[in-house]
Amino acid sequence: MEITSRIAIEDVRFKSTEDIIESEQRQGLKAIQAFLKGKTAYDVLPVSFRLLVLDTSLLVRKSLNILQQNGIVSAPLWNSKTSKFAGLLTSSDYINVIQYYYQNPEKLDKVEHFTLDGLRDVERAIGVQPLETVSVHPFKPLYDACLKMVASKGRRIPLIDYDAEKQREIVLSVLTQYRILKFVAQNCKETRMLRKPLRDLNIGCYSNLVTATMDTPVLDVIHLLVQRDVSSVPILDADGTLLNIYESVDVLLLIKGGIYTDLELTVGEAIMRRSDEFEGVYTCTDQDRMDTIMDTIRRSRLHRLVVIDDKNKLKGVVSLGDILQYLLEDADATPAAAPDPLADL
Repeated sequence: MEITSRIAIEDVRFKSTEDIIESEQRQGLKAIQAFLKGKTAYDVLPVSFRLLVLDTSLLVRKSLNILQQNGIVSAPLWNSKTSKFAGLLTSSDYINVIQYYYQNPEKLDKVEHFTLDGLRDVERAIGVQPLETVSVHPFKPLYDACLKMVASKGRRIPLIDYDAEKQREIVLSVLTQYRILKFVAQNCKETRMLRKPLRDLNIGCYSNLVTATMDTPVLDVIHLLVQRDVSSVPILDADGTLLNIYESVDVLLLIKGGIYTDLELTVGEAIMRRSDEFEGVYTCTDQDRMDTIMDTIRRSRLHRLVVIDDKNKLKGVVSLGDILQYLLEDADATPAAAPDPLADL
């Protein structure tokens, strides 16, 4: 009888700890959402920053050179004929151009004369999502900017103001998911209350993952990036062990100067051409807590987390978009069952 009572008491204590963590998690999410609603998109901008805006009449080849010379991977587009913001140029747009010309090799000789305002034609021709034109006013709540990013699945959102005197739009800056999440991690102490592990949060993708090997041709990986609408592909060995990751921005290094022959390289060969500034692959386990993940974002510049097991085998991928979406969810809603991290692997 005494043993039974002791077990019952321990069970109550265990449940109480779970209840405390669950309650703190909900309170933490509500506090973060209140923080986002109390700040504007403008508040996230650093004291000093550089903004590069490209005209849509610019040649695609020249735009790529400009991005690489300035060490950036995206830029707002401006239509000088209408004096309006025309969308956001990213690595995905260059990948779409590659897809278009490999599907239409007879038009490859025209690539030198292709301009940015022709990207719409490329999108329609290969059947991909159109150029993202979502934006937000700089003095709107940061929460609104986050909602728009999640709804559009965009990783960046331009801040667009309006000059009433000149009756024209003004591109002020561009916010990224990383900059927003780092701002939250640095300034909202309630992120420490997010003590539930990934496995309990239904965050990320754990099944039907896109992967490649070091011997996979880069062109095959590009096809995967477009077909599956992803920004990166984990690189595994024959046993499923994580070796590296190949990102859409890596493709830009191979078409430097408008030369497309290097796309025939293997992933392993292409990775060797990376800049020394590449920060490596950030990994975690499904036991890592959201508070530690937010602390990692505060300290390190990362774009995603690759979820692995204790043997370094791939289990899933968690993007910054996944994390941002989670922070915006209804804290009082009943969480959906987490996906099986081993399913379909």
